[in-house]
Amino acid sequence: MSGVIVLDKPAGLTSAGAVEMVKRRVGAARAGHGGTLDPIATGVLPICLDEATKLAPYLLADDKEYDAELVLGVETDTLDRTGAVTATRDPSGVTREAMIAALAARIGPQQQIPPMYSAVKLGGVRLHERARAGEEIERAPRAIRIDRLELVAWTPPRVKIALACSKGTYVRSVVADLGRDLGCGAHLAELRRTRSGTFAIAQACALDDVASTRPIGMVAATRLPIVAMPAALERKIRDGLQTIAGELAGLPAEGQRFQLVAEGDRLVAIARLERGKVVYDRVFKP
Repeated sequence: MSGVIVLDKPAGLTSAGAVEMVKRRVGAARAGHGGTLDPIATGVLPICLDEATKLAPYLLADDKEYDAELVLGVETDTLDRTGAVTATRDPSGVTREAMIAALAARIGPQQQIPPMYSAVKLGGVRLHERARAGEEIERAPRAIRIDRLELVAWTPPRVKIALACSKGTYVRSVVADLGRDLGCGAHLAELRRTRSGTFAIAQACALDDVASTRPIGMVAATRLPIVAMPAALERKIRDGLQTIAGELAGLPAEGQRFQLVAEGDRLVAIARLERGKVVYDRVFKP
């Protein structure tokens, strides 16, 4: 059972809710997801099963790709269509050329302030809980990166865009920033994740099909380099005993994480090299 199912999450379902439904339908003992999607969002949600739950932190670090639809001229408190309207402006003066220029200006490394309606914790309390209590908390900006931001369809006030970005990027905030750049405001109406790390929407299955879907193997689930290991070392590593660099061939640079893989494509550990020693981040059961 250990592996990753790529779910095409339907709208209206939380990521945690999707995980529980998949866990029950496939009979897994443990399950977790590799990157939260808001309830209104659909698309790629990697769900890790059993031993593969140890891979979740590495999947969370992956880059993402989205298709999004925004509405010009209307701002909301949640930055998406689920929120209360906070401002309206006439967007009729915004041209297609202005939209393209605004998109181009948002590409590259930048700082982004997490929205109040988010799962980020501050003082042990999630921001969305504080927001629903009527609080507005100062949030520190976070470094993000937008690699691609393209206009897909121009039918104002509704606009479709596609973007590729680093982990931790809030598309709702990107849309709100674009609205401010254009001087008319905007909110997110629809969101679909089309890629998360190695997983693309073409690999995703519907919720009704998860029970008959074969999970993707753990070795194929991450982008980490693969280091083949001798059979004689497998028991030693699974027992957590120290391994030195000289016992393995083809190791990547010091500090870079890699997969230790035994014959038969079995993931034994995720490790890194430190001062000539192999340090294990995660060791997997056979």
